[in-house]
Amino acid sequence: MAFGGQKCTVVRASASSDSPGSAAPIAPLQLKSPIGQFLSQILISHPHLVPAAVEQQLEQLQTDRDAEGHKEESSASGTELVLYRRIAEVKANERRNSLEEILYALVVQKFMDANVSLIPTINPSSSDSSGRMDMWPSHNGKLEQLHSPEAYEMIQNHLALILGNRLGDPNTVTQINKLRVGQVYAASVMYGYFLKRVDRRFQLEKAMKILPQGLDRDEGSVQEEEAIGEKRTPSGVQAAESHPEEVSSWAAGFPAGDFGRGIKPSRLRNYVMSLDADTLQRYASVRSKEAVSIIEKHTEALFGRPEIIITPEGTVDSSKDELITISFGGLKRLILEAVTFGSFLWDVESFVDSRYHFVL
Repeated sequence: MAFGGQKCTVVRASASSDSPGSAAPIAPLQLKSPIGQFLSQILISHPHLVPAAVEQQLEQLQTDRDAEGHKEESSASGTELVLYRRIAEVKANERRNSLEEILYALVVQKFMDANVSLIPTINPSSSDSSGRMDMWPSHNGKLEQLHSPEAYEMIQNHLALILGNRLGDPNTVTQINKLRVGQVYAASVMYGYFLKRVDRRFQLEKAMKILPQGLDRDEGSVQEEEAIGEKRTPSGVQAAESHPEEVSSWAAGFPAGDFGRGIKPSRLRNYVMSLDADTLQRYASVRSKEAVSIIEKHTEALFGRPEIIITPEGTVDSSKDELITISFGGLKRLILEAVTFGSFLWDVESFVDSRYHFVL
């Protein structure tokens, strides 16, 4: 989806007759900055105007950044210079927070365009009488259609590696560690981000007919694919563990050994295998601090702040871990949403960076 095909110089959100607080939130993360609250109101009242509103806000952010850059420091000295730099630092942080919330609003809007509701905050109040959490709509078919056929083959592998033989048993209910589910969710967001990034390159080379020779050949030993994949293919969790600073405590502690086995060959996977190690490492990294922050904040808003307690022996104390009751179909829905969230995040990060450069 293209954002902001036409510029709109002024966008105003009219007051709704309904109280915003009376409606259920449209996303787990509530936006707090003035720009974020403005976009939240537009998401509720006129979601189709969000891209134009974002264009307007990005222009203002660029104007503010340019004005900040043109200010002269040379005349200031001593205490005045320290104060000047502190004010500049505060303003830069405010712009970064606004930028994060612009990214998040655009991701939410893409879900709304697809007519897919985001899973609400997972807490005891969201469960039914039996304690089961996953009472949200499935939307699996809609989520699947948001990816290319080649990318969805990779997503199916990702689902199979996480859920195993339970993938075909959606109605079975289980109790599972809430922190563990949050780790899988955050890692799957990163996997979706990586997958969209590499799929865009694959689709471009396919359209230009410059794919590596023999890429269409799917035969070959699955065992050989696994041996290479363990070294070179970054699954969602492997990518997260390669960059623990990117998703903080959410990405820690999930065993990479559970992943990377039994992967079915596919065209996109073969293409990934043809890339050199440096390119894979670059593609598996989230490009901006703002996107990293959004992954962490969204996951925390969905699952709550993780509390990891380390015992004196250096092990993780699991005695106070919270368990949630959820079906395997609900877990599949969570993972599909997470992968799609990561894919959308790559899209909106690229769009915003083309208007307001921030990706390093």
